Amino acid sequence: MTAELVRGQNVPLPQTRLEITVSADGPLLAGSTAGESGEELRLSALPAAAHRFPVELDAVPEAVGSVSVVLALPSGARFGGQPAPYVAIADGGRELASFTITGLGEESALVALELYRRQGAWKVRAVGQGYAGGLPELLRDLGLRQPESEPESESESEPESAPAPEPVAPADDPVDYRHPSRRQQAAAAPDMPPQPVAGDATGWTMEERLYNQVWGMFEDLARTIAAYRSAADFAADRLDQELDRALSDPRTRVGPAADAARDQAMARQADLVDQARAVLDRDLAQLAAEAEVVEPALPPAYAGWDSPVWHGYAVPAEPPMAVRLGDLHLPEDPTLRIPMLVRLPLERGLWVDSAQDRPRALEVAVALAARLLAVHPVADSRVGGYALQVIDPSGSAATALAPLADSGALREPPATGAAGVTALLARMTERVDLVQMALRAGAPDSLPPDLDRAEQLLIVNDFPYGFDDRAVNELRYLADEGPSVGVHLLLVADREDAREFGPVLDPLWRSLLRLTPLPEDHLADPWVGHSWTYEPLLPPAGSQVLPLVLGQLATARQAFGS
Repeated sequence: MTAELVRGQNVPLPQTRLEITVSADGPLLAGSTAGESGEELRLSALPAAAHRFPVELDAVPEAVGSVSVVLALPSGARFGGQPAPYVAIADGGRELASFTITGLGEESALVALELYRRQGAWKVRAVGQGYAGGLPELLRDLGLRQPESEPESESESEPESAPAPEPVAPADDPVDYRHPSRRQQAAAAPDMPPQPVAGDATGWTMEERLYNQVWGMFEDLARTIAAYRSAADFAADRLDQELDRALSDPRTRVGPAADAARDQAMARQADLVDQARAVLDRDLAQLAAEAEVVEPALPPAYAGWDSPVWHGYAVPAEPPMAVRLGDLHLPEDPTLRIPMLVRLPLERGLWVDSAQDRPRALEVAVALAARLLAVHPVADSRVGGYALQVIDPSGSAATALAPLADSGALREPPATGAAGVTALLARMTERVDLVQMALRAGAPDSLPPDLDRAEQLLIVNDFPYGFDDRAVNELRYLADEGPSVGVHLLLVADREDAREFGPVLDPLWRSLLRLTPLPEDHLADPWVGHSWTYEPLLPPAGSQVLPLVLGQLATARQAFGS
């Protein structure tokens, strides 16, 4: 199955012998670069509407961290004036990942994809970073020399050789995620830490730059913690080896010589750990300084509930590219919080685990629902917008749901009892079926006029209470098929309560993003394997931010007549 990427998304590459294909509505140049600071960019000699060239990742030297795919238009052309270009990675004719590069305007050159090495394996990231100044601006930003052309036919480019190698990165930092301007600043003043600037990342809007900067901070923190832990583990292993050698030598097994050997080994271990900790503290201080600059600059969709930006909240005209669901941190510095940003529209449902604290889990779910409603535009449900539905079989969530109900954000009473559960699930399932059929037929305008066109957020409280086998299967169907047609699931449940259904529900739990009402180190990143502590976002005690935001939404709905 092809992974259809969006900006910033990355997926693993199972193979290393790959083929890059580029398709566009008009002629363009395509090529690759595997270096910066003097390495050359290799481009096709002639522009064409289609390009195809191989990339042999096994041939890329170990010191090389990444390979980028670059596109450029002839002089005078702009990407915004033509259909979005399409870039794909294939393995033996089988597409592994693709990226349709939308949202371009005056740009005439761009970095489309980045293939990068992580823990001995290769991944691909959708970049889509455009440059209005064309190739010269792209080259200046990446610190590259003028491109070296490759022969090409008029219709399709000939295969290229393996990309040129990248300069060797430092051993403890194999991939540098800093923005090119930061790298240049660091090179110009190596003794001065880079001054943090909000939005100092790649992206064609401030929102995208902030999104990329936040994830750059996440990756920087993951990398520096991984380096520290690796150094500490190495020091511990070395201490064990030295102590084993001392015990195996009769001269240092007992007595003053043994004590001296042990003290020297422990001193060497402490010195190694101290050196690693000094580097970690330096990196943490830099990230903390960056967080202090970035946090106040975040728009409402990315900001915490305690941010002043919410007090000037206005209903947006367009949905954002992502939404903040909580904070992430690691035990080495619990005070350094990285916003947990998730792309919109949601690609998977959310599960707030109520095993630890049921009332607080529901409180977290209401705050998440309010945030999702707040970051979407208000529109007539017949033509778009964002709508909320609730299944509350026992009626136990009435008090917690009051802010949503009183503001009109919850326009229909929650479905209660087994009959209510059955009716609402049938309606949501029918909606998914109708939209899927219309999209497959290429006729989205053929939907019934009374169909609610708004994206749907379905909150399910106290699952599986009130659910029979048929209802469970319908919920699984909504979790699997709903996100692609605008139906999103927010489940509040304790997995132990559903034990009677056995393994039939395992795919459901795996398909959802598990969140917790209390801080818990349960989110593992696939990059370096850290267990990140997730902390939910709740309004500060006594804050009126939630009623304020929901009131603004209600006023906007009344003005719009929806």
